Amino acid sequence: MANTYSALKRGRQLERRTEYNRKNKTRLRHQIRAMRRAITSKDAKAAADLLPETFSIIDRSARSGLIKKNTAARYKSKLHLRVKALTGPVTA
Repeated sequence: MANTYSALKRGRQLERRTEYNRKNKTRLRHQIRAMRRAITSKDAKAAADLLPETFSIIDRSARSGLIKKNTAARYKSKLHLRVKALTGPVTA
């Protein structure tokens, strides 16, 4: 257990930060999971609707340091490729 006032304060700050990170990490995982479910169920409309929201959460997670920038780019790239493959070629 911490003895000094500064160490006690760091402990309180750490608890708040851990809770914040845990909540946002869970939100990120759930959103990616929902996106992957839409892709595997071959629901192109649902996947396309979820894409901007998922990208937003991934970007926010990278900005806050929850995941690294390259990890965010990799997630977005893979999801976007799978959604594009699902929608098929666009004929104009």
